Amino acid sequence: MNKIKIAVQKSGRLNQDSLKLLKDCGISIDNGKDQLKASASNFPLEVLYLRNGDIPQYLRDGVVDIAIIGENVLIEKGTDIAIVERLGFSKCRVSIAVPKDAEYKSIQDLDGARIATSYPNTVLNYFKQFNVKPDIHLINGSVEIAPNIGLADAICDIVSSGSTLFKNNLKEVEKMLTSEAVLAASPNISAENQKILDKLQFRIESVLKGRKSKYVLMNAPNDKVESIIKLLPGMRSPTVLPLAEPGWSSIHTVVPKNSFWEVIDELKANGAEGLLVVPIEKMVL
Repeated sequence: MNKIKIAVQKSGRLNQDSLKLLKDCGISIDNGKDQLKASASNFPLEVLYLRNGDIPQYLRDGVVDIAIIGENVLIEKGTDIAIVERLGFSKCRVSIAVPKDAEYKSIQDLDGARIATSYPNTVLNYFKQFNVKPDIHLINGSVEIAPNIGLADAICDIVSSGSTLFKNNLKEVEKMLTSEAVLAASPNISAENQKILDKLQFRIESVLKGRKSKYVLMNAPNDKVESIIKLLPGMRSPTVLPLAEPGWSSIHTVVPKNSFWEVIDELKANGAEGLLVVPIEKMVL
């Protein structure tokens, strides 16, 4: 049977989030400790665990068909590679940081400055729009120490919470771009493997829709049902069922996670009672 090859970062948070997504898609991966390649037992898929920075070239060469990768890596090394799905996890930003005690007014202050980074193309492209020319020092690994040892005046790196910058006496001064995990496809993917990708993408979309929503059940007096329904941003139409108690109904609906609390407050204000909120595993539309 033909198998689609997917590249996943071999360690770290993105690795864990990627494997969880595949598991939530119902895909069982038979991998042991320190394996660099593993196959799924119930889906035509083979996983290759690779260095994040190497994945764009593997996609370009057709060694792997698809990959779960940080968008920031594609911006740096793979602008020619298509993103087929934004996955919504492993979110971060790529930023410029300088020592806490450094005076910083604008990006013009960095003209000619020594910037340590593993994202040279991203830095140069960003600074070009301001007609600023930094002195790039390419570093693979922890760049936060560079200003402290006199190697650089500033750094460009991934920032999530900002705690690493704080620990190294740095402050964030320019947010260059935001990033999240994406599903990317090789320009050389075969027609047969494209069909497998379509099936995988359908599963992924169902999982992501479930993660973005909550299933809400509530009770309401019948004279309040119509006004409550008007507040609901449900999938198509909420389910309304009569309760054993005369004059009351049970209303079932789906609420977007990002507006959940605002909707709940309005429902309560309009007569909803006994609200029950249930996580959704998958949504197949």
